Amino acid sequence: MKIERFEEIIAWQKAQDVAVDIYFSFSNAKDYSFKDQICRASVSISNNIAEGFDRGTDADFTRFLYIATASCSEVRSMLYLAERLKYIEIQKRDDLINNCLEISRLIKGFIKSLNNKSHKP
Repeated sequence: MKIERFEEIIAWQKAQDVAVDIYFSFSNAKDYSFKDQICRASVSISNNIAEGFDRGTDADFTRFLYIATASCSEVRSMLYLAERLKYIEIQKRDDLINNCLEISRLIKGFIKSLNNKSHKP
C-alpha cells in the first residue's frame, strides 16, 4: 500500500498524540522555559515527519525521519528531568517515554524500508 499523505503515517499520528499529551501534562507548569522546550521538541517529531514526506526524495525524507527520531530522544531526556524535578509523576513519565520509544521504532522501521527500497536493483 502506497502512502499518499503524511497523515496516513502511523508514526505521525502517534507523534501528534504525544504532543497533545505533553501539552496537557505541562499546561500548568510555571517553569516556562522547560515547558516551551519540551512542547517544541514534542511538536518537532510529527512536523519533521510531515516536512520530510513532502520533500520529494527518499533521501530527504530519511534525513527528516532521523531528525524526528532525535526529537523523540530529546523529549525522553526531558521527561526524565521533569520527573526528577517533580513536574510529573513516574507513571506519566514512563507512559510518555514508552510512547516515544514506540514512535522511534516505527520511524526506524520506516527508514529501513526506504533504504531497502532505494537499494533494490
